[in-house]
Order: sequence, then C-alpha cells, then structure tokens
Amino acid sequence: MAWPWAIPLGLLIGAVLGAIGGGGAILTVPALIYIFGQGAGAATTGALIIVGLTSLVGVIPHQRDGNVRWREGLTFALLGIAGAAAGSIASVRVPDTVLTAAFSVLMLVVAAVMLRRLRGTRPDPQRKGWLAVIATATAVGLLTGFFGVGGGFAIVPALTLVLGFSMPAAVGTSLLVISINAATALGTRLLGGTGGLDWPLLLAFSVTAAAGSLLGARVGKRLGPRVLTISFVVLMIAVGLLMAAGSIPELL
Repeated sequence: MAWPWAIPLGLLIGAVLGAIGGGGAILTVPALIYIFGQGAGAATTGALIIVGLTSLVGVIPHQRDGNVRWREGLTFALLGIAGAAAGSIASVRVPDTVLTAAFSVLMLVVAAVMLRRLRGTRPDPQRKGWLAVIATATAVGLLTGFFGVGGGFAIVPALTLVLGFSMPAAVGTSLLVISINAATALGTRLLGGTGGLDWPLLLAFSVTAAAGSLLGARVGKRLGPRVLTISFVVLMIAVGLLMAAGSIPELL
C-alpha cells in the first residue's frame, strides 16, 4: 500500500517548489511511476494537477514578500500557452517507455546545466528582446505539456537572464507561470480524453504538497540558494539514473 508515501513525498515536493520556484514535477513524475505504480501518461497528467495546485498556493507567501511580478509573469505564461498545448497533444501519442526514457534524460541534462551554472560566474542580468522572450516562453510551455513538468527549472533562469529579474522575484514569479502553464497543459489533456487518474491520491498529494510549498518558502529565505540547488541537483541525478536504468534497457 503506497498511499502513506503521499504525505512525506507531497511535503518534500511542495517544499522544493516553494523554496526554489521549480523542480516539483521532476520529482512528482517518478514518484507516481515507481512508488504509486502509474503509467507514464497518467503520471505526467497527475503531476500537472499536483504541481499546478501547489504552485498556485506557493504564490501566496511570495506575494506577501513582494516577489511576484504579475504583469511579466502573466505575459510569460500566456506566451507559453501554445507550446503547452502542443506538447500535451504530442505526449499522448508517445509510448510510456519512450516518455519515461526521455524524462530521465531530461533530468540528467537539467542537473548538468545546473551544476555548470553553479561552477561558473553568473553574468549580469540583461533584458533581452521580445523574440527571445517569446522563444523562451514557448520552449518552457512545450516542456510543461510534453513531460508534465511545471518548467520552473527553465523559468527561473529565463526570468533572471532574459527579463533581468532578481532571484527572489524569479522564484515567486516562476510559481505563477507554472500554475498557468500546468492548467493549460492539463486542460488540453483532459479534453483529449485522458483517463485512469487516481483522483483521491492526487487530491491527498496536492494538499500535502501545498502545505509543503508554504514551508518551503520560509526555508528558502533561511538557506542560501546554493545549498538548495546543490541538494536538488544530487537528488535529480539519483532519480534520473534510476529512471534511465529501468527504461532505456527496455527500449534497446
């Protein structure tokens, strides 16, 4: 009986989202697959529900601290809607094994990029043109729709490097963008007839994750972003290797 795991996993995933403005679905999808025994399609759809609701709740404490830029966040999210819809349509046409293998590769690539950013020096944030903003928002939307991820691991650096946000503002605004992207991708999937969702489990997972996001926002203010990022990267590498070991040999 895997249900008791929904509470600690929900708290962990919510805390990650609340603290660093992303990464929740990177953990949610493998949890739903390997601990709760769901297929990749149901898991990526369920992750959209959990991460979308959790991000929406997580906006609250960041808004209180003045770290949510509503105009820019709404614009970024609206620009990514087309990508989220297209990614969702493409995802339902891909076999579960391929989706799981691709997700494991995505996790390892993201971990490598994050490690590289930690080792290098951060460039001064500079605002880029609207073409760069549109391309970035569309790419994040595609990731959201196809993999069932909120895209926070891409949104936060995009907001800092493309729109020139400070890190606290990027984290808070990222949660707003994630909630909108997740709602768009979920709506597209449900209209396409996605079934087999364990709604009681998803509700329990979402409630505990929402509570964790409130806790994560407080923890993120106390711990430095470097400590949080390193811990998250280590976890991503471990889970990514686990998923790759289970899915890639099956493809071959």
